[in-house]
Amino acid sequence: MQTLKLVAVSAGLSSPSSTRLLADRLAKAAQERLTEQEYAVEVRVVELRDHAVDIAKNFVTGFPSAELQNTIDAVTAADGVIAVTPVFTASYSGLFKSFFDLIDPDALTGKPVLIGATGGTARHSLVLDHALRPLFSYLRALVVPTAVYAASEDWGSGGDEYTDGLPSRIGRAGHELADLVAARPAREADEDEVVPFERQLADLRLD
Repeated sequence: MQTLKLVAVSAGLSSPSSTRLLADRLAKAAQERLTEQEYAVEVRVVELRDHAVDIAKNFVTGFPSAELQNTIDAVTAADGVIAVTPVFTASYSGLFKSFFDLIDPDALTGKPVLIGATGGTARHSLVLDHALRPLFSYLRALVVPTAVYAASEDWGSGGDEYTDGLPSRIGRAGHELADLVAARPAREADEDEVVPFERQLADLRLD
């Protein structure tokens, strides 16, 4: 049985945090979907607050600590990445951006990435498409179509006739990530084949 690696990056600052909770639930949804497809799944959650000092030192010295390098390597080697940030001043947090600034610009090329964000009000939900999606598009990652924003009132909400509740959005996004991750090894088996972005999205099996 093939083992796939998922890494969830949480930029939450408190402990516990809603950002970490969202990252955990997204990872669980993707893991369950891959398990249904008979993959073994290894999940690792990275709390960026634990690396804040090392991230700052890296910008000053130009060299990461061994622990920070291990974390960067885990993210770049993952089969799929989940990236979740709290919203600060209508954008991603500085800690979140600083971490991804340390990753080689080519390291996430073609890698499935699920983006998520948390905030106190639904008014900040556009951060997903105005800040996070452009960031990972610049890094040439394969960003999952469904992004998940969780406002304070979303926790425990089942949604209404017009809007899916948070559990439904988490499930859909997790399944999309899982299906992209599952499809990727088969494509990479043929090293001479170049797969267009449009075809990668067409491979995604949506429920």
